[in-house]
Amino acid sequence: MTGTKRSNAQRLRDSLEDDIINGRRLPGERLDPEALGREFQVSRTPVREAFQQLVASGLVTVSPKKGTFVAKVGIDQLIEMFEVMAELEGMCGRLAARRITESELAALREAHQRCEAAALAGDSDEYYYENEGFHDCIYTASHNTFLASEARQLKQRLKPYRRLQLQVRQRVNNSLSEHQTIVEAIERGDSVAAQQALSDHVLIQGERFSDFVSSVRRMESPLERTG
Repeated sequence: MTGTKRSNAQRLRDSLEDDIINGRRLPGERLDPEALGREFQVSRTPVREAFQQLVASGLVTVSPKKGTFVAKVGIDQLIEMFEVMAELEGMCGRLAARRITESELAALREAHQRCEAAALAGDSDEYYYENEGFHDCIYTASHNTFLASEARQLKQRLKPYRRLQLQVRQRVNNSLSEHQTIVEAIERGDSVAAQQALSDHVLIQGERFSDFVSSVRRMESPLERTG
């Protein structure tokens, strides 16, 4: 996606997403569509599309006759969702190692190279997008439509928090190294190693767990101060 111009809806969604996960927009805060349209100089349609995408991610909620609000974050639920995501990704990796075609393997290698280029450029935002493409290649290569659909759906809900993880120091470089391990396991058809590598890549554990909780707590702290 390098060099690709973002749509107005995507630009607005990315900005709101970044504001929410970094605590500049607080849980429970109302999002004014007219004010956002003026701020970003866009019509109602991109604002509505951005809201729909944020609702799918679980970042905002819509209350009939009241408006659209920043959703409240629950650490326990987030961790549970990441645990399920790790299992789904691991299964996709296991099946991909057994079923991937030559053309799909080439696409996976190319996606990995794009991630590498973004990492070398120090562009965590671009890495975030290319990382999504990398994982999507694995979903496709699993050749299990239902599994891929479930993985994509949950990934959509977790996207902002996966993005938050990439803001932790050295996480992009570590993520890239983990991608290399995943690619190598799939290349040699090692389904067990591929499953473990994908699961470990997604699961929030050890120091990553502490960093993640700390990041989310920082996001919540402004609300606590105003309460």
